[in-house]
Amino acid sequence: MTNPLTTAPFFDVDRALALALETLEIEAAAVLGLKRYVGPDFAQVVALMLAVQGRVVVMGMGKSGHIGRKIVATLSSTGTPAMFVHPAEASHGDLGMIKPVDVVLAISNSGESNELTVILPMIKRLGAPLVAMTGNPESSLARYADFFLNSGVEKEACPLNLAPTASTTAQLALGDALAVALLDARGFKAEDFARSHPGGSLGRKLLTLVSDVMRSGEQVPRVGLTATFSEVMREMSAKGLGATAVVDATGAVRGIFTDGDLRRLVEKGADLRSCTAQEVMHPKPSTISRDALAVDAVELMEQRCITSVLVVDDAGALCGALNTNDLMRAKVI
Repeated sequence: MTNPLTTAPFFDVDRALALALETLEIEAAAVLGLKRYVGPDFAQVVALMLAVQGRVVVMGMGKSGHIGRKIVATLSSTGTPAMFVHPAEASHGDLGMIKPVDVVLAISNSGESNELTVILPMIKRLGAPLVAMTGNPESSLARYADFFLNSGVEKEACPLNLAPTASTTAQLALGDALAVALLDARGFKAEDFARSHPGGSLGRKLLTLVSDVMRSGEQVPRVGLTATFSEVMREMSAKGLGATAVVDATGAVRGIFTDGDLRRLVEKGADLRSCTAQEVMHPKPSTISRDALAVDAVELMEQRCITSVLVVDDAGALCGALNTNDLMRAKVI
């Protein structure tokens, strides 16, 4: 591939790198600068959103609107019901989506976005508490609001000090601060996060049960205590697990015989033709409940240095089997 630097003769590499570093420094300073604004007002907003009976309705125009949508996504995935309403669409019917039981979070760096300020009186009449996130404490938005979150920055990272850069970074960070404070106040746990992210890796790990991924029915290798060694080997070969369970007449697991056990017996020179399953099995094997999390099976297999595990029901009877390949296919590991 051609080096793009050789095809852009008028491109100033040093200036580009200097601006990149300056942008990071300005935006980092903008985020750290918010610390002076986080106090009683912030705590009041957290308490307000924690007690909301409806939803947190986030509004914003342009870049602030994009930040607002991300804040909605973060709040929703961490236990706080939220939705985004576009201010321009609100003037044409979407204002009906807002109810008195909601909390409105309006975002505008200037606090003077026309599409937003024009609907502020209607929001007030609806009776929904209004929270302003703006960098201008003297703005129309700040004056109309019941609560004010200062997201002000000293300057934008844009060399022209025009394009929203540091200001939107500050809004995003402040939104994340709200979400984190709220999830902690709600006692939100990893399991709760997984329920709203069932398609993600965390969801698979925390929601997938052993019963969801185990082999069951005729796929599970099993023999009785008195099975001959030939029967043991046929069962292992037919089921392809590299092991077979040994069960008693009630179906309870009494032992297991694995490829590793076979190798060790061969190395000892044992006469296996006359052996029964009970004589060659490894007694009291590791088992796991069908209702356990699949990730617990992974941990058990890692601790015991084994590649498969037998699954039992509440009565201790064999009901399934699981190996690392099954867990990999389910993307648990």
